[in-house]
Amino acid sequence: MAGRLDGYRILILETREEAQFSRLLAEQGAQVLQCPMVAIIDAPDPAPVAAWVDRLIAHPFDDLVLTTGEGLRRLTKLARSLGREPDFVAAVGRTRRFARGPKPGKALREIGLDATVTTETPTSEGIVATLARYDLGGRIVGLQLYPDKDHAALIGAIEAQGATVETVLPYAYDPRAAEDNVINAIDEMAGGRVDAIALTSSNQFRRLLDVAQARGCEDRLRQALLTTPIASVGPVVSDELKQHDLTPAITPPDGAFFMKPLISAMSTALSSRTPRPATAS
Repeated sequence: MAGRLDGYRILILETREEAQFSRLLAEQGAQVLQCPMVAIIDAPDPAPVAAWVDRLIAHPFDDLVLTTGEGLRRLTKLARSLGREPDFVAAVGRTRRFARGPKPGKALREIGLDATVTTETPTSEGIVATLARYDLGGRIVGLQLYPDKDHAALIGAIEAQGATVETVLPYAYDPRAAEDNVINAIDEMAGGRVDAIALTSSNQFRRLLDVAQARGCEDRLRQALLTTPIASVGPVVSDELKQHDLTPAITPPDGAFFMKPLISAMSTALSSRTPRPATAS
């Protein structure tokens, strides 16, 4: 699909893996408009995370549920700083490993392991549906969480199967982001200068909305999103949009919740449109 995005201006909201996303878009000829949104930082209090790592190493859990690749990378980084990385990797290797979609699986491969089971749907509900097919009675389940999400339902569902849940939250989102960048991104969309906004995580949209509300331009954002095609990488993002009466115009086909299929879907959807000029008003 080389060159199929030539001339199109694609807005991405940078959080964690968007450097790769930006490169892939640029390889297809897109003009990438980057908007730094939020930074990911280590857990402000590392002690509970270190204690979780120690428990895993001392008595490897029966099962390990990884919800994000970022979470495993942060845990591995902490274990390395403690001089316990080989022990940590060995302990992870002795668990039955459940990955919420492809990203945790990729992080596992980076430390020489594979996911035992990958959920069909990369959501908390997908984790619950997958685990329901296994007998968890009396087992210890390590559960890696991620910020800005109420995980009570997920934890409760695992405990209801008779398991003991060991949770860990290895990173946090830094709320101090460049709000001016977000406002500029809204202005670019509202001015008709963006061919599509590509969302790869629900946190990106929530941050966009939070800044718009704080700066008194929520209506301007809504109108901008109604006139700018929204490309959603998967159901978590799409569900977040639907909660705000927004519908993505572009999604990857056949449940392919990856960056490359999303780019391919954008190429197909935008090919029938004339690129919007950077000086549109």
